[in-house]
Amino acid sequence: MEQKITCKFGGSSLANAGQMEKVRSILEDDPARRYVVVSAPGRENGDGEKVTDHLLNIATKGNHFRDQGKDITPKKSFDSVTEKFSRLVNECGIDGSDLLAGLKDDMNSSIDNEKRIDFMASRGEHYHSRLICRYLQKKGMHAKLMLPEDIGLVVSDDFSSARVLPETYDNLKKLGALDGIIIIPGYYGITQGGDVAVFSRGGSDLTGGEVAYAINADMYENWTDTDGIYQVDPRLVSEAKVIPRLTYKEIRLLSSKGFDVFHFDAMINCKKRNIPINIRNTNNPSAPGTLIVSERVPEETAVGIARLDDVAYIYLEKDGLGEVIGATKDILNILKDHNVQTYHYPTDKDDLAVLVDQNDIVSNVNIIREEIEQAMDPDVLEVFYNLSVLSPVGIGMKQNPGILAQAAAALKNEHINIEIVDQGPGQISFHFGIQSYYADAALKALYRSLIADRSAVAN
Repeated sequence: MEQKITCKFGGSSLANAGQMEKVRSILEDDPARRYVVVSAPGRENGDGEKVTDHLLNIATKGNHFRDQGKDITPKKSFDSVTEKFSRLVNECGIDGSDLLAGLKDDMNSSIDNEKRIDFMASRGEHYHSRLICRYLQKKGMHAKLMLPEDIGLVVSDDFSSARVLPETYDNLKKLGALDGIIIIPGYYGITQGGDVAVFSRGGSDLTGGEVAYAINADMYENWTDTDGIYQVDPRLVSEAKVIPRLTYKEIRLLSSKGFDVFHFDAMINCKKRNIPINIRNTNNPSAPGTLIVSERVPEETAVGIARLDDVAYIYLEKDGLGEVIGATKDILNILKDHNVQTYHYPTDKDDLAVLVDQNDIVSNVNIIREEIEQAMDPDVLEVFYNLSVLSPVGIGMKQNPGILAQAAAALKNEHINIEIVDQGPGQISFHFGIQSYYADAALKALYRSLIADRSAVAN
């Protein structure tokens, strides 16, 4: 039976004609790579901001960058996007006058605000896919463009956070009957009312996962600009190695605690059909990358350590708090009403802590405190800032008693105090909250204790 591989190429993989030629070579190297999902063009040296951010700035009349304290007008964003695509057209040596004219018309469109934001945000992927298809055709490849509106990629009307609707899968199955290389823009779909709606940022990964699921692909390759997923951030620990294999569960835990890998929702349906996901490097295609699978035999204890910065925790103390049914739920509902991202909820008999993204509470912390006080009447209510959460992960940890104690000892030896401790019930992860000032030293200490030293013993 003919192999089927879905490939998603990120923006850095397609930032210029040189990168596109690398992609062309990768596709040519394996005829099974026939379903290709592309992102908006990535940044090069000299590019200040991402194309999608410029498009959002146009859609919001300058508020997107203004809210970040950047002095970039919609006119500057319009010129930046136009210049980027003009340069790509020229570098690729294709006739793209109609693409550039269509892009400019779309950027000047007058769709109402909510729908305008999603429509504008999708234009990077939309026009980039059209450009790439022409480039591959110019190079003699049998490439076809299939836009979401052509293939029935139907999504909910939750603008800026759309969900794929069930009828999409039957529609996408039809892609299997097409020949040649199928080019599909990522990140967006079409609502039942015919409007453009985008997924959350990073949604091109999700498009790739949904295509892989619908056609029952043998592999989903996610091409980026690194050799795979590293044990820890290699910018902080230079000796960190690429992880050869991870389970879906492990990558879920790592990505939820700071590993910037790819959109988690992209994995959900692939997991249902046991479709392996291979993280590969466009700039080093001979590297095997990291393979994400349903099961594996662990050869190590901790496979990786995630780090999450900019964490705060809200601490409550009250006699009998742990016996109050629904106490945690009441607090989480208050935080949900204020769009605050929460992470962990360590509890004891008389106290409770909720770890949150501190960027979500800095502007409304006093209101949140008042609402918690009214709902819970705590004896103590405090907010602590500037924490980092370090999370060792690995299915091998469950079979190795004393790992948490060993990790705590490694931090003790560096005179680093642990503010919060929480262990996942599956015993394949635990979480240390420490002051961010010590985060670099703590990450290195945990790496030496849980990964490097154990690897040396094993070898």
